[in-house]
Amino acid sequence: MEEMSEISGFIRPDGKIGIRNHVLVLPTVSCVNGVVNRIAREVPDAVCAPHPHGCGRGGPRDLDILFRMLPGLIRHPNVGGVVLIGLGCEVSSIANLHPLIQDTGKKIEVLNVQTDGGSLETARKGVLAARRLLSELQNQSRVPIAWEKIMVAMECGGSDALSGVTANAVLGAVSDWLVEKGATVIFGENTEMIGTAHVLQRRAKNEQVAGQIEQMINRAEKLTHEIMGELASLVISPGNMDGGISTIAEKSMGCIVKGGTATINQVVHYGQAPTERGLILQDGPGYDGDSMAGLAASGSHVMFFSTGRGTPVGFPAMPVIKVASNTGVYQAMRDDIDVNAGVLTKGYPLQDLRDEMIQQMIRVINGEKTKAEINGMDVFTFMTIHPPF
Repeated sequence: MEEMSEISGFIRPDGKIGIRNHVLVLPTVSCVNGVVNRIAREVPDAVCAPHPHGCGRGGPRDLDILFRMLPGLIRHPNVGGVVLIGLGCEVSSIANLHPLIQDTGKKIEVLNVQTDGGSLETARKGVLAARRLLSELQNQSRVPIAWEKIMVAMECGGSDALSGVTANAVLGAVSDWLVEKGATVIFGENTEMIGTAHVLQRRAKNEQVAGQIEQMINRAEKLTHEIMGELASLVISPGNMDGGISTIAEKSMGCIVKGGTATINQVVHYGQAPTERGLILQDGPGYDGDSMAGLAASGSHVMFFSTGRGTPVGFPAMPVIKVASNTGVYQAMRDDIDVNAGVLTKGYPLQDLRDEMIQQMIRVINGEKTKAEINGMDVFTFMTIHPPF
């Protein structure tokens, strides 16, 4: 392939590289989502991320996730500045978050509704803060960056019977290309790996990683059986069934294809940043919104998201490239889908589609917006209770 492989980004104070230069407006707790939404209406160029969490939590593991996910979004490399909106009495208060984010070097404007004049006054101050940060970030320029600095997430949602043989297959080919370039690729969805432990273990870097893979998938299967009983093998959505998938095993085999064929170098917790490069597994859930949040909090710059049934969902601060597994959903959702992998069923060479998607990814890294970005389809939600492996 005649490659245009040069990529650019923004250097952060802590040395990380971002491919976007967003101002993030983030609530510490759902009680102030209205304030954040009000800021969003006044400052559409800011990335606002309301969420349903932050008050009472269920225990230490629950809190661990909360204090991983919120700082993970603040630390996200595509975020250049932050307006952090608190209430004042929540468990994820600004005082409790501060030790986890103080070393980012980013400018973080902090407001609390209970001490900054109430909701309207806090929103007014937040609007001014967001506009001020946007103005400052406009002075930053892109610089050439190396592929070793890039992390790409692979996700699938609303799968159908073609997902594993078209969209996820070409995602896997892109994954292998990225790993060869020195980039990092990460994917999760542990409930959609049930039945594939023996396949993934053969690709593990060492016995420790192989053991973590087995433990992660076995636990997901055990919990599924506890909840679903005799129906455990059918733990797939109605849309999956309508799309021709019959069992979780069939779905799982199609799911893992998007990770390509490279060695699995590390298994990380939900929302945890990898310390290795190459191919990474995340012990995260199968539900799309929760899974996307975990992959973003781990530091993914951009995401490929395959879908057979069709979904418009994007994510705050992280570009999401949508790949349809079939031509029907691509034509039905042209405003939402970036790539039609359904052409593979008509004999289009997988290698050619892979090359086209690599070029599209490079353009997105360099600033071109995805459909989800253009349409403003951001969703930020994350799981609340998750045991460690």
